[in-house]
Amino acid sequence: MTDTIRLLIVDDQPLIRMGFTMVLNAEADIEIVGEANNGEEAIRMVESRRPDVVLMDVRMPQMDGIEATERIIGAHPDVRVVVLTTFDLDEYAFSAVRAGASGFLLKDAHPRELTAAIRSAHAGDASLSPRVTRRMLDLFGKTLPAEDPATPALDHLTEREREVFLAIGRGLTNAEIGAELFVSESTVKTHVGRVLAKLEARDRVQAVILAHRMGLIPRD
Repeated sequence: MTDTIRLLIVDDQPLIRMGFTMVLNAEADIEIVGEANNGEEAIRMVESRRPDVVLMDVRMPQMDGIEATERIIGAHPDVRVVVLTTFDLDEYAFSAVRAGASGFLLKDAHPRELTAAIRSAHAGDASLSPRVTRRMLDLFGKTLPAEDPATPALDHLTEREREVFLAIGRGLTNAEIGAELFVSESTVKTHVGRVLAKLEARDRVQAVILAHRMGLIPRD
């Protein structure tokens, strides 16, 4: 039995919030602890309701989801934010990640993708869909500032962990990494956890950005 995930839903459209609530109330391991209709209200509710994960809209009045995400993460680094938007524009994904989000999904995602993203974010795993991750990196990879790849943190990685780190940087899922390296998904998950700890990366999303900033992933 897994721990219950305390979830806050943030969206300025009541019907959208209702739809999410109907879908997520059917999940035994997810408890909806509140609903907010803008970023400012979301910040206050994070303080009072103490959610584990925030499902955050992007475009809202008074304060948008990007600013709210940045402020929530700054004050509550253990809270995970999954950003949702109807706009299939890469700039939102990139802005959300830079603000500290642990996930980004379009609102037309299948309910299974939504629940998987919430659970993955709660677990500290990837919740950027591979489609969004790869599109984001294709668009912004050439503009990320390069860093010296001989960063001391890399010296602490084993050869296998370095392989996993590079695969994460390429946007591969655990299943894809396992297939490429001929190991099980559970083994990959163990390696991913060790890589994140050694690199002091908040989550897998930060590891992707770190790999590109270190110049370890070709910018074709």
